[in-house]
Amino acid sequence: MSPTFPRYSSIALVKEIESPENPGGLERRVALVPSDVGQLVKSGIKVYVELGAGEGVGFSDDEYIANNAIMQTAEQIYKDKALIIKFKGPALSSIEQMNENSTLFCMAHFHSYPDRAKMLQDRRINVIAMEEICESPKQDSDSRVLGRVAMNEALKPFFEDNTIGGLRVRVIGWSERVRGAINRCGNRSPRSLQVIQPSTSLEELDATGVNALYFYDSKTFKDSNGILNKLRALRTHIFDINDFESEQGQQAIADYRASHPPAQFGLRRIQCLHETGQAGARYGIGLLTESKPIANKENIKAVILGYGNVAQGALDELHQQGIKNIHILGRTHTAKGRINYWLKDADIVINGAEQSAELRGKNFLLSNQHIKDLIPENSVIIDLVGGSPTNRSPVEAVMSCSFLTEPYFVQDGVIISSLWGWPMMGMMRETAIRYSGQIVEVLIGHEKLIDGLEHLKPGVKRALVCGPF
Repeated sequence: MSPTFPRYSSIALVKEIESPENPGGLERRVALVPSDVGQLVKSGIKVYVELGAGEGVGFSDDEYIANNAIMQTAEQIYKDKALIIKFKGPALSSIEQMNENSTLFCMAHFHSYPDRAKMLQDRRINVIAMEEICESPKQDSDSRVLGRVAMNEALKPFFEDNTIGGLRVRVIGWSERVRGAINRCGNRSPRSLQVIQPSTSLEELDATGVNALYFYDSKTFKDSNGILNKLRALRTHIFDINDFESEQGQQAIADYRASHPPAQFGLRRIQCLHETGQAGARYGIGLLTESKPIANKENIKAVILGYGNVAQGALDELHQQGIKNIHILGRTHTAKGRINYWLKDADIVINGAEQSAELRGKNFLLSNQHIKDLIPENSVIIDLVGGSPTNRSPVEAVMSCSFLTEPYFVQDGVIISSLWGWPMMGMMRETAIRYSGQIVEVLIGHEKLIDGLEHLKPGVKRALVCGPF
């Protein structure tokens, strides 16, 4: 007979303490903020909160009490609780306090810590990994679809005459409206893809003529220097996403949706991917400023591997910081041999490229030889993907993520950082609030995780990494 899994009628919210991925206990975020605890209580759920759980990001016990939480000590919090919620994975000592058949809901990173995973399995603890929950079905905003279909239209002539491989694409400025365009362009493998500052002069441009395309949004780029007319005079291709939207945007979006039914799974449901990229890039520029004090931000050579959600956060930050030329590398550009062209003399390299599990530890996009031969001393590598000895990063030098206790190391004169939890760099409170809202939505919103393991929606079921017991 199959076991039955009842609805969770109570939740234990526990405090972050030192654990394998939280040395020194420097991760202080809390998985549920007081106002969100109040939402859960109003929906009929008892919420037990460990004393001091929110103090690390400025939420007092009194605020939880005001939202009808039941406060408990560290010794009490795990007793007889069916659903345990925390942010990072647990300390080994905490697992010993959990009841058999209880459910742990956290950023589990299950395969990165095999000893802890075995202990959870041996103790018969169900584990739902927050980082593995996905939208189901995939949800795309009109803004992102607009960017994709606009870039499709911009690239159409180059596919028709088979010149896409020689095309140099320059996106003027970064905004939410062009992020979908950048993603689509990266997938189409032009010769090069860069994001440039709106203030860039014609003399500073390295791509003009029939093999160059400038993509922009006249809603935000006003062209006070008259650069577009100068580019047209040089027979350079120009494309305005705003004109495209006015003339055919709504129909193009509708046609795209009709021909592209949503995929079963989409973006991570509980995530701060954009903030991860922002925090990593911000830290990287800070390191670079210290290591190369004479470096002029306008002349920095910045390279981003990948163009997904994390990489776009880094792109946003670099653009805000005034970096004039940001090289974005897709799959063809990161191939062995080809990547050398972009890595040579790079001041800052940011990896936002994920690889499938079977390639991790076998295929390194950024090798130790690259670091030794191509990247100058005092340059900076920021790895936004990270990993562990059993789940390696695409950056060969990163054997395991670093932590706030020692956020970077130096190899062959190059500064390398791959922090476990980038938003901890100055974004703890704001990301705690965002994560908390997403967790509540998963618990009592569309996914209704609170209904128990028997009723898991597809986007959550894939995140049950241990169990069901």
